[in-house]
Amino acid sequence: MTARPIERGTSGQQMVISAIRPGKHVLPELPYGYRDLEPFIDAATMELHHSKHHQAYVNGLNNAELALVDARENGDFKNIQQTERELAFHGAGHANHCVFFFNMRPEGIAQPEPEGALFSQIQHDFGSLQRLKDQFTQTAVTVEGSGWGALVYDMTVGRLYTMALQNHQNVTIPGAVPLLMVDVWEHAYYLKYQNRRIDYIKNWWNVVDWRDVAERFDKYTGCAF
Repeated sequence: MTARPIERGTSGQQMVISAIRPGKHVLPELPYGYRDLEPFIDAATMELHHSKHHQAYVNGLNNAELALVDARENGDFKNIQQTERELAFHGAGHANHCVFFFNMRPEGIAQPEPEGALFSQIQHDFGSLQRLKDQFTQTAVTVEGSGWGALVYDMTVGRLYTMALQNHQNVTIPGAVPLLMVDVWEHAYYLKYQNRRIDYIKNWWNVVDWRDVAERFDKYTGCAF
């Protein structure tokens, strides 16, 4: 994924300026092969999910950004409502898939349990890792239709929550950043699990890499600095 340069304003405050030009987002390469998450997630699903579904969200985000550039240049905002909806849908779809795919590593490589500051926060907010997993699993299982189960860190109150997102972006808390996500759109599991979403999620825990989750947590809590 493209790094973002840090620049300083006239007050000395750091500013993050995106290095990605509008319409130039690309599908990130995975840090593992499509077969590497088997038997928990099959190769056919991974290839379809990454190369087709995720790519479609990248394309949609690029198209929405370019439409907004064109609207600004021409001063024509008659389609702004629809374009902003497409930006939110496809932008969230791209962002969520980036978290989901990088949250996972093959069994034996994935860190199986959280450690350090993240583990302490989980203990504080949920009582134990097992209680978090139980709550997260039921949150994801009960998503109505298409969506995501997510573990988020709310920077406003300094607490971890589980959330059920409908589609890619509905039912969210402003200020909450995703640390761990499981995709429960049917394309994420139907080839192998059919309608057995619960079995998919239970097996997915075997490839969750808590090291990646912790790195995200440290980034937003300042623990990495």
